[in-house]
Amino acid sequence: MTAPAGGAGPIAVGCAHCGAAIERSAAQQALYCCGGCEMAAAIIQGSGLGAYYESRESPAPRPQADSTAWDAVAIEHSDDRCAVTLAIDGLTCSACVWVTERVLLATPGVQAATVSHATGRARIDWDPSRIALPAIARRISMLGYRPRPLSGEAKPDRGLLLRLGVAGFCSMNIMLLSASLYAGWFDGIDPRFVGLFQWTSLALATPIALWCAEPLYVGAWAGLRHRVLHMDLPVSIGVIAMYAQGVYATIAGRDTWLDSLSMLVTLLIAGRLWEQRGRRSAVEAATALASTAPRVARRAGVDVAASALIVGDILDVGLGEEIAADGIIVRLSGARARVRMSLLTGEAEPVEVRVGDAVVAGSLVEDGAIVVRVEATGGDTLLARMAAELARAADRPTPPSLTDRIAPWFTGLTLILAALALAIGGPERAMAVLVVACPCALALAGPLSTAAGLGASARRGLLVRSGEALRSLATITTVAFDKTGTITHGEPAVTAITAGTGTTESAVLRIAAGLERASGHPIARAIRAEAARRGVAMPEALDLVEQPGSGISGVIDGVRWTLRAGAAGQVELCCDADPAHTSQNKGGRIGLRDVIRDDAARTVAALKAAGYRVVLVSGDHPEVVQRIAAEAGITEVLAGATPEAKAAWVRAQGGGVLFVGDGVNDGPALAAATVGVAMGTGVASTVTVADAVVARDGLGPVAAGLRAARAAKRAIRGNASRSLIYNALAVTAAVAGWVNPLIAAVLMPLSSAMVAWGAARVEKWTR
Repeated sequence: MTAPAGGAGPIAVGCAHCGAAIERSAAQQALYCCGGCEMAAAIIQGSGLGAYYESRESPAPRPQADSTAWDAVAIEHSDDRCAVTLAIDGLTCSACVWVTERVLLATPGVQAATVSHATGRARIDWDPSRIALPAIARRISMLGYRPRPLSGEAKPDRGLLLRLGVAGFCSMNIMLLSASLYAGWFDGIDPRFVGLFQWTSLALATPIALWCAEPLYVGAWAGLRHRVLHMDLPVSIGVIAMYAQGVYATIAGRDTWLDSLSMLVTLLIAGRLWEQRGRRSAVEAATALASTAPRVARRAGVDVAASALIVGDILDVGLGEEIAADGIIVRLSGARARVRMSLLTGEAEPVEVRVGDAVVAGSLVEDGAIVVRVEATGGDTLLARMAAELARAADRPTPPSLTDRIAPWFTGLTLILAALALAIGGPERAMAVLVVACPCALALAGPLSTAAGLGASARRGLLVRSGEALRSLATITTVAFDKTGTITHGEPAVTAITAGTGTTESAVLRIAAGLERASGHPIARAIRAEAARRGVAMPEALDLVEQPGSGISGVIDGVRWTLRAGAAGQVELCCDADPAHTSQNKGGRIGLRDVIRDDAARTVAALKAAGYRVVLVSGDHPEVVQRIAAEAGITEVLAGATPEAKAAWVRAQGGGVLFVGDGVNDGPALAAATVGVAMGTGVASTVTVADAVVARDGLGPVAAGLRAARAAKRAIRGNASRSLIYNALAVTAAVAGWVNPLIAAVLMPLSSAMVAWGAARVEKWTR
């Protein structure tokens, strides 16, 4: 390591905010790798929150620029204050939550702020006359965390949630009272307490049977009106029968089945709420995607609202600006221009554009300036069509479950046998048939096994949003992966370093990392990551000059260096003291490219061994897609696909498709697939529309989730079979008069325990 002339040697230290390795001289006091980290530290220290640096569990994330269109986020207004709920990515520990919340509370104009580590969300109230939402969001972004909107999030069914609360409270108390009554069978109990406990149980069961179970009755009646016998009908009959028997038995001083009634209703309502969670994601996704569209355009030198644009308008789009409408480039305001088209191609790297090329709304000009003729506006843009398709995902029909298909036959046969028992043995025998044939086990076969499957999948890193999604996951035959950010890491990584004459790889990497120390470019992040991996500290570069799209130069160790674009997939480090700029002398070359995830090939091999068809679907160039596919062991590819082409390909498969993606451009395909899986590091609109989210690094959780889904399907079938066998034997005995209502009540918990045992085997089958 070379020391600057006339000064003390450099000392390797860590950035006080993000922890990146940097160099400083013994006389320097600055301990920050870039201005962003220094600004974040100033905010924290200025708010009197210096204790954060002692209590945090890991270094803070490096601050990044916030490009969210906050003016498009719906805000709650009340009197003289505003409120909003935001998701905040990057919160890793309680110290992160603490400092974010305290910085918000210390912000002038913010009246209240609460941040939850469990949900990663913040609730913020502020005075709009003193501060605006974009300023609040920038405050969070400066700390290194990433706020994003949740303005379109659908709300849960509050009525059903209230019914669950009442049913849960009452059923727990009924179970306590019933346990005392059951204990009295063996040890004896004062008759006065028997009556008190039974009447109290009836009082608690009444709101459960008459109000909490109302959605079941509504569903059963709707089915009858449409001549459909679905699962709500036998459940409703069972609840009504048990409640009627409870009223009669309480008056007569006999044993009741009110505990079974209360638990059945509680579990079924909880299952219904669980299913609703997965149905609310598409609305939130569409809103998050729509909020990324720019709201202002420059037409004839004047800023106008994007909503005022019409086809044929000519727009000027400068360096660093987003394109407000779909269009065609009619002129370049310079020698060349590059546009980041990630919405269309999914590639993070900008592409060079020419006159006549098509561009889409939301694309970012990263080099040069362009003039665009508008071809589509408003709802006709690609971005708007993608948002609309995500919203339509909420309307996809729910496939019938196994119990739904069995229910009509089960219900019809039960009613016939109850009528037969009534004719043979009277009301008590008919009651025994209805109670013993109560579809508790059949109704719980699906929810319990599904819950076990969801848990097994989550423990292995795949968070499935609903039982419906898990059941659909068990029908998959084709697994399609996006390339960038899914099969690959999504950003370039250093793959090779070639040192020039008289230098070393570490020296080349040290100088390059110093030049890129404060840059947010993907290449800069790759070089810094490689320096951190090798333990190379970043020196401080002076007099930095960055030319977007060309390179960056600065003075390190008293010498000016330039890092510039070289051959495809390379950057060159040149010493300006070398007039010929020959990198072979005092500089070197750094090779970069996107690389596949560590477990990609292993996961693909496991999926193929399990009988799945595996396809790589990407918007990138065919030769790049073929190379990545070969490295991952995938033989079938679809390259150069637009977002709409991806969705069309998924629909053309006719079902049974699992699509895994991470970018905005993957949203339509995720919505069109039988099951859409988003990488947890993906953009908000992708994560929210997906049926499942990969919560760990790598693709292994996808294969594990498929195993869990198959195990849950196996358990559901086994539970349904055992339940039907139980009902066949028990109903036959009840019709013959061998089972009275008391024995039937004892048999019911046994059938439920049998189902619970079957569900418990899901974890074993998932391994």
